[in-house]
Amino acid sequence: MGMIERRRFLQFGAASTVAGLAMNKNHASATAAAMFQSSSERTVKLYGDGLGLTPTDSVKLLTRLIEENPIARDSYSNGGEVEKLEQIFAAALGKERAVFMPTGTLANHLAVRILAGGPSRAIVQAESHLYNDTGDTVQTLSNIQLIPLAPSRATFTLDEVQALLERTTSGRVATPVSVISIESPVRRKSGEVFDESMMDRVTSFAHQEGIRTHLDGARIFLQAGFTGRPVADYARSFDTVYVSLYKYFNAPSGAILAGPKALLDEVFHARRMFGGGLAQVWPFAAIALHYFRGFPERYARAVRVSNEWRQLVSKHEAFSIEPNTSGTNLLLLKVQHPDLHRFRERLARQNIRLPAPLADGSGFRLGVNESWGRTTASDLTNIFVQTVEA
Repeated sequence: MGMIERRRFLQFGAASTVAGLAMNKNHASATAAAMFQSSSERTVKLYGDGLGLTPTDSVKLLTRLIEENPIARDSYSNGGEVEKLEQIFAAALGKERAVFMPTGTLANHLAVRILAGGPSRAIVQAESHLYNDTGDTVQTLSNIQLIPLAPSRATFTLDEVQALLERTTSGRVATPVSVISIESPVRRKSGEVFDESMMDRVTSFAHQEGIRTHLDGARIFLQAGFTGRPVADYARSFDTVYVSLYKYFNAPSGAILAGPKALLDEVFHARRMFGGGLAQVWPFAAIALHYFRGFPERYARAVRVSNEWRQLVSKHEAFSIEPNTSGTNLLLLKVQHPDLHRFRERLARQNIRLPAPLADGSGFRLGVNESWGRTTASDLTNIFVQTVEA
């Protein structure tokens, strides 16, 4: 890059960048490990869905929340702060009822279980979390067989669903499909979304056929931040929907399962039967509520910063962004630098945190979370450029 071009490239936000570098000069001797462990409101964490709160961060936050407003404790995950959380999420998702679950695994399992109403079959994506990462929990504990579609793809089609139903109904032994579960975004496909038009076609067909539907929307609020479509629009087509509380609402653990009152009013019994009726979960609920308030606005700013940054940083020959078709918050940053660990450490000294380099040494797998909104695209670009050229 020529001198004149480089000066033009760096002119955006130069003054604020220099100020940021000066402010952090005294921290230059700190070890990289200590920097990566720290978490503050100044840190921009360029990976993961959430802020990555440390135990100290969580305790300090809970202490402040309790000092500001009384927090009513729950009893075995019922009432108190948990009930408030459930009501707020039910409204946000456009559902009659929402119930706290300790894990997403249990939320997905109980959703499919209550929708099926007994032994049967459920259609899922071959790349879904429910099919790959839950130890056959639905098959083993609820006698519901999962039938995977669309291997290596985020989206299965209505034609595939209809063909499968034809095979199952024409067999010598009746084996009905009672549930269709769709995950979106699909983590195993780098955050790729299930095609929205196909989602509407599949769910509409399912309802016509009397097949119930479940949305594994663990990261649906992230998807909404990139598409601009309200989460309630996505949830409307499904009988039930699951949302994670720890991925980006930063609770230590937890999930929300939302749907009709007729299905969920008594689901706390099944939750307890599976060992999920934790004695007290008010800390989880309080933290999730705190980060839920104003999240769409904060995340929209983070998305804008990330989109602008992609355009700016790609103008420098040392950086390139690998496009992710129909993707959401995950992106692959390729970096031309002889020592990516050193590059990462230098960014950490400026409160910019990267994940560990990819195994092939080509760059980093980044994730857009709300901390991106703590900076501007021009400031972030200038820090990257100055660091790679140092």
